[in-house]
Amino acid sequence: MKEYLAENVKNVIILGHLGSGKTSLSESLIFTAGGIEKKGEVEKKNTISDFTLEEQGRLSSTSTAVVPVEFKNFKFNFLDAPGADEFIGDIKHALSVASGAILVLDATKGVEVGAEKMWLEIKKSKLPAIIFVNKMDKENVKFDEVLDLIRTKLGKQAVPFCLPIGKKEEFSGFADIVELKARIYDGQKSVDGEIYPDKMERVQALRQDLVEAVAGADEELLEKYFNGEELTMEEIKRGLKLSVSSGEAVPIAVGSATKDIGPLTLLHMIREYFPTVSEFEAFSGLKTDKETETSRKISDDEPFSGFVYKTTIDPFVGTINYLQVKSGTLKKDQEVYVSNSGEVERIGQLFIPMGKQTLPIDTVHAGDICAIAKMNKVYSDTTISDKKSPIIYPAVETPSPTMYVAIRPKNKADEDKLSNALSKLQIEDNTFEIKRNKETNQLLVGGQGIIHLGQIIDRMKNMFKVDVEMLDQEIVYRETIKSTATAEGRYVKQSGGSGYYGVVVMRFEPLAEKDYEFTEEVFGGAVPRNYFPAVDKGLQETLEHGPLAGFPVIGVKGILTDGKYHPVDSNELAFKMAASIAFKEACKSAKPTILEPIHKIVVMIKDEYLGDVLGDVNKRRGRVLGMEPAEQGYQKVIAEVPEVEITKYTIDLKAMTQGSGTFTREFVRYEEVPGNLIAKIIEEHKKQA
Repeated sequence: MKEYLAENVKNVIILGHLGSGKTSLSESLIFTAGGIEKKGEVEKKNTISDFTLEEQGRLSSTSTAVVPVEFKNFKFNFLDAPGADEFIGDIKHALSVASGAILVLDATKGVEVGAEKMWLEIKKSKLPAIIFVNKMDKENVKFDEVLDLIRTKLGKQAVPFCLPIGKKEEFSGFADIVELKARIYDGQKSVDGEIYPDKMERVQALRQDLVEAVAGADEELLEKYFNGEELTMEEIKRGLKLSVSSGEAVPIAVGSATKDIGPLTLLHMIREYFPTVSEFEAFSGLKTDKETETSRKISDDEPFSGFVYKTTIDPFVGTINYLQVKSGTLKKDQEVYVSNSGEVERIGQLFIPMGKQTLPIDTVHAGDICAIAKMNKVYSDTTISDKKSPIIYPAVETPSPTMYVAIRPKNKADEDKLSNALSKLQIEDNTFEIKRNKETNQLLVGGQGIIHLGQIIDRMKNMFKVDVEMLDQEIVYRETIKSTATAEGRYVKQSGGSGYYGVVVMRFEPLAEKDYEFTEEVFGGAVPRNYFPAVDKGLQETLEHGPLAGFPVIGVKGILTDGKYHPVDSNELAFKMAASIAFKEACKSAKPTILEPIHKIVVMIKDEYLGDVLGDVNKRRGRVLGMEPAEQGYQKVIAEVPEVEITKYTIDLKAMTQGSGTFTREFVRYEEVPGNLIAKIIEEHKKQA
């Protein structure tokens, strides 16, 4: 593959609901452009972009793949992204290097919830977009209804560029509303013809809408339009590029990716209406002091800089980093500065990725996407640059985990392999978390949902040969006391020779501000000062296991008020044991109770599900703190809910909102468990112990 300058490069992300045909479209695009001789099929597991075992097993994308296409002196880097929004971290990273987007819709299903979510991501990224209505050759397709849904759910700026010709298996092409020609497809090529008279009236009406959208993009064109003058084809296309680039117009194209109807027209539309990377504003970043702002233009004339948006682990090659050259050029064997760590690395293998294939290249120019291998200290969100002119680009913001499960290897001999596998997989995907809970002795992995976690576990098995089983997360409770109590602790033992003698009188009080505090009010040397630390330590060790179920005790202030000692037999151990006995005795009247972790959740839902979600929060013993409108018909609900009630909330929320709801969570504090639930918690904990 030859080298391309920024003015001839367009990085286009392909998004859509799961199963809408994104991978089939990317396969058809490269096939139509002549990049491959034989087209693969998702069902046959031989497409360019779905090459991992996990993707082939699921028949859907779980990771963004690059499909570079050369078309009429341009290079389009198509980024075939996952359809499941649980892979949002991967999607957001791909969006960070995209200069345009194609939203794929399934004509038989209209605007599905996944498409709506991806549309919001496109809008947040301020990318020009084209909507491709796929599967027009299937049964029960009603284009006018799909068109209405697009305008209702995605916005009035969506403008049809095509009107389908033929239905079901007879779907053969479309009327091109821009150029007023019929595009009839024969294989991957199209034949231009006259638009059928029975469709011309509708085409003319749609073209009027399109011309109005075009005229609004440019004052000169608007004036000409209002004066009743006819816009030339050149003016229409110039206006279209302006309006598409600004997001004021979103072209709607139609086709069938599996039959190669439409991709050729789509390639022409991308070439004519999407901006090249050179037309984008300069990238902002920070100097290595991480305070001073700086920027880079997308130009070969600028100092080199590149942003790693994705890292994968290949069992044979090792670490592979996918990056966009933001400025300057990157050459094979070039020394680069790792801006985030301050280290210098040498570029070894430099190549253009095409799915799992690698196409060697000597130089990559500004704006283009490439990959580098065997740079083990460079990961996703890393900036590499020229040491003489370093820059750090901001990391991509991704959500924290919303669901945790415990895992353990089916074969105990795989413990070490499991740890290694998880650490490498976290390099690939920073949206999942690994943590060992010392209290429950569970190894927890957190992700965006059951599909995301399932993919991680599948990858562990396929790549690292570690087979694990999933278990429910055990909630970590705490214990505390609700009232003040005073008790004596005596630890007196004589066994010949030196013995043990320690007596303490202690008052225990509930403590709201801290987990623990120790102080003393001893008068007259009843307990020598040198034993105070032993009393403190003995109390802290005792609080590690509470009196009710053995959970750690928090929110306790221990005050040493009195005691006795023996000049010979007293020692630190005796006073540690006495403090422990005093606390256990005091608990008989201090009203011990159990505390549960409370999480703050921020739920994003469509307006129509607000009542259902609020009712569900109440059923989960939650408290709604507030509500506020969010973008495009969504509501934001802020609530506090016990963690035990939301361990599988990701799954429940999707079921409740037909897949449209999302949420974030964070721990805020511990709070007393209702009295009617305490006995059940104690019983369950004893079973697990």
